[in-house]
Amino acid sequence: MKRLIIVCEGETEQEFCKDVLQDYFLEKDIQIAYPTIKKTYGGITRWDTLKKQIENHLKQEKDTYVTTLIDFYALPSDYPNYSKDNINSIEQGMKEDIAPSLNHRFIPYIQRHEFECFIFCSMDVLKRNFKPEEANFIELEKVAYTFAANMEDINNSPETAPSKRLLKSINGYNKVVYGACLAYEIGLNKIREKCPRFDHWIDRLEHIK
Repeated sequence: MKRLIIVCEGETEQEFCKDVLQDYFLEKDIQIAYPTIKKTYGGITRWDTLKKQIENHLKQEKDTYVTTLIDFYALPSDYPNYSKDNINSIEQGMKEDIAPSLNHRFIPYIQRHEFECFIFCSMDVLKRNFKPEEANFIELEKVAYTFAANMEDINNSPETAPSKRLLKSINGYNKVVYGACLAYEIGLNKIREKCPRFDHWIDRLEHIK
């Protein structure tokens, strides 16, 4: 069985890996582990800190692949090839900055723009989990309709990032409490359908050797 380590930005991403990705990859004969970033135990950190953790994983388990599940929103500008417009370039820079003897087993991934874009993939799930008096479904549906072709296009400004929209429209929304649970109910297939960049990442992980 192949082994894959997914370094998670925080607890929400970690729970998503456990609840949504673990069984899926087991069916593909891939065992996953999903530690959070060790320095922060939840929350993005500088590249040099994350780089050290990635290289340590690669050195300690010589047949294991490593990837990341971190948000572009609030990503520090010290990441290689940092750009506000080109996440692919940042990922390429991350890969190239890992030791050459190790980076063939590293698949960098940055979620555009936030994990919370997944929650907009199904209004039916939101309506099953929140009462009308708890959520502004008119506003949530407007967002889902506007970005129906690609939920990852929901932008990353401090006012309109996916998490900010959820906080504004759902009374008491807590990403740690609701994030992974809602994503589990929405299902991996629906998320992949609505989030093409994420879908491409999953496809790449399925084909590690």
